[in-house]
Amino acid sequence: MNEIKEQLRIFNEERDWDQFHSPENLAKSVVIEAGELLECFQWNNDYDQRAVSDEVADVMMYCIMLADKINIDLKEEILRKLEANKKKYPVEKCKGSSKKYDKLGDE
Repeated sequence: MNEIKEQLRIFNEERDWDQFHSPENLAKSVVIEAGELLECFQWNNDYDQRAVSDEVADVMMYCIMLADKINIDLKEEILRKLEANKKKYPVEKCKGSSKKYDKLGDE
């Protein structure tokens, strides 16, 4: 992850783009790129692997840049959130179900 962050920093510094990378603008860019990812599946599930890969990479790059900008340790936060999700979605209640955590007791 550190190598990717450093490569993104260099790429943006060379182009003097950091001036445009406020947390708000980076968050907007995540959503815009996520929309482009969704567009790959707009009409059917017959997607182009390269196009999907490109859009996933764009989403991830903006997420990494945002986390870097506001000092989020991605590894730490992903692991923390995974633990929280394990508590919200215990296996015995949610296995095989797509229900949201607050609906798991509903039949």
